[in-house]
Parts: sequence; C-alpha cells; structure tokens
Amino acid sequence: MRIGVPAEVKSDEYRVAMLPVGVEQLVAAGHRVIVQTGAGQGSGIADEAYQQAGAELAESAAEVFEQAELIVKVKEPLPQEWPLVRSGTAIFAYFHFAASGELTTAMVDSGASCFAYETLRDAAGRLPLLTPMSEVAGRMSIQEGAKYLERPQGGRGILLSGVPGVQPAHITILGGGGVGTNAAKIAAGFGASVAILDVNLDRLRYLDDTMPANVNVLFSDRHVILEQLALADVVIGAVLIPGAKAPHLVRAADLRRMKSGSVMIDVAIDQGGCFETSRPTTHRDPTFVVDDIVHYCVTNMPGAVGRTSTFALCNATLPWVARLAKMGFEDAATQPTPLRDAANIHQGKVVNEAVAEVWGRAG
Repeated sequence: MRIGVPAEVKSDEYRVAMLPVGVEQLVAAGHRVIVQTGAGQGSGIADEAYQQAGAELAESAAEVFEQAELIVKVKEPLPQEWPLVRSGTAIFAYFHFAASGELTTAMVDSGASCFAYETLRDAAGRLPLLTPMSEVAGRMSIQEGAKYLERPQGGRGILLSGVPGVQPAHITILGGGGVGTNAAKIAAGFGASVAILDVNLDRLRYLDDTMPANVNVLFSDRHVILEQLALADVVIGAVLIPGAKAPHLVRAADLRRMKSGSVMIDVAIDQGGCFETSRPTTHRDPTFVVDDIVHYCVTNMPGAVGRTSTFALCNATLPWVARLAKMGFEDAATQPTPLRDAANIHQGKVVNEAVAEVWGRAG
C-alpha cells in the first residue's frame, strides 16, 4: 500500500505522524511511504532520516495526498486540505468529529474513509491511541495552569506549591481518566491541594488507593462541582465521552462563584469543551477572560512539546498503521477488530454511532 505522511498545518503543531523507524518497518513489509519534505522538522527529525529509512520525499502536501492510498496524520485535515482528500482513500488521524459539523460534512462529501485514533478500542476496552496524548495533555495542563496563575498572565498571583506558612493552590480536576490522573500526579508533585472528581466509583476507589495524600477523590455531582468551583484556583476539564461531545459541567453562570483570576484549562476542547464558556484557542493566542476567569482552551496542547509527543504517539500508532495497511480499508471498517471502532466515516457514510447522533446522521 502507498502510505503518505504530510506535514501538519494546524497553528503551532510541531508533531509528525510517523518516525523513521516506522517508515523502515512499513517498507520492510512491502509498503511505499511518501513523506512531505520538512514534515519532521518540528520534532527534530530531518528529511535525511526518513530517506535513509526508505521513504520517498514529496515537496508538497498535494503530492502526498495524490500519491497515497492511506494518509497518516496527527490532527484532522483543515479546510485548506479538504480539496486534497480523494474518494477511495483513507485517513488515520485524530478527528474529533463531534466538535465540528463542517469537518464531518467535508469528509462525508469526500468519499474517503476516516479512521480516528480517539475511538479505537483494544481488546481490553482501552483507548490506546488516545492514552499517550492524554498523558501529555494532563501533565501539560498543570504546567499551563501554573503559568497563567501568575499575575502578569492575568491570574491570581499564586504559586502552586505555596511556601512554608502559606497555603498552596487548590486544583480541581473534573474527570478521573487518563488526562485527570496525569494532571493529579503532577499537581500533587508540586505540593498543591488537589481534588479529582469522577462519577465512576470503581475508578474513585482505584485513585484513592494510588494517589498521594494531598489528592482527595470526590464523587462528581452538580453540588460538589459548585462547592469545588468556589475553592479552586485552577480547574482542569478532563471529561471524555469517546466520539461524542463533552458535557458542559461548568455553566456560564457558575463562573460568578469562582475567585477572580482563577484559571480554567479545558483539555476537553477537542470534543467541544466541558465549560460552557470555552471556545477553541491556539498556542499563539492561548487564553481569554470571561467574568475575570482566565480560560485556556488550546485544541492541540501536545503539539507544543512536539518531540515528546511525536515519539509517544508514534510508539502507539505504528502497530495499528501497519495493521490497517495490511487489512485494507474495507475489512478494517467492517470486520470485528479494534480498527472497526476507529472507523468514523467509511466511503461517505458516518459509521460511528456517537458522531452520527451528534450530527443527525443516524440510520
């Protein structure tokens, strides 16, 4: 199969969808790999490394899309890439269709098959291609929260750890999955006071057993969320419903309960966000203020640490890229394997139930 790796075009996106070792393995399996010139630059990977691994270089994204049967990306195709997507081909990437009706319509109209990293489930029911970026985004959320709590950034002027005689920051984390767990670990390491909320009691019991003493686990309901908003210096939105829009756990009116200069980090923004006041931002313009509350809603947080994120992502995706290339799109989208869960759109039809329900394409 002809596999293409274009350069990412999203604002401040420094990841690339394949490492040279991935090229080497795919070529050894009999596939051709076409990599756009400069695709690995943001992750510190030179074109020569891809060539030495057996890749063919293409000067433009148009050449990659034209030659390849399977496009492997990190982020979803942006509007300038939509005309390049051809019927009968496939794209394997993070799509987050529930957050964009325009993207969904464009990919349906293209006639291509779209396999989404974020909905692939392994035999144990885990989301193995979402996990590495959840780990990065969760850890980054505390880093960003600490930055924007600083007074020059519009925050309350609070050090996460406090100092002897001064209380540390209070961090509230909505969601105890991969993002929330990693956020809690880093926040606890800073010495902050941490509360992590979830609705899954088994998950809460696990977190209670494994988290440090400065992390409290709480059952998430409307009353507890409101209590925590009044206490929080930083709120991390880390709720995920695979394939579907994130629920708005914090309403616009709730911001009046919060302390002026508090920070909200919406890691769920790729899926529409779990704060009602959230809207997508970029690394170049990452924050905005609503009712004196700083909002950070960057849609590609891991892209800022491109080298770490690229290696973490590609370690997870390569076996599935190889499997998809070996099976072919039709079998991958229809046979009972994890790749069928990854299929969100197949030959112009929405086949993921959650996405279909969001955009009224069911049946």
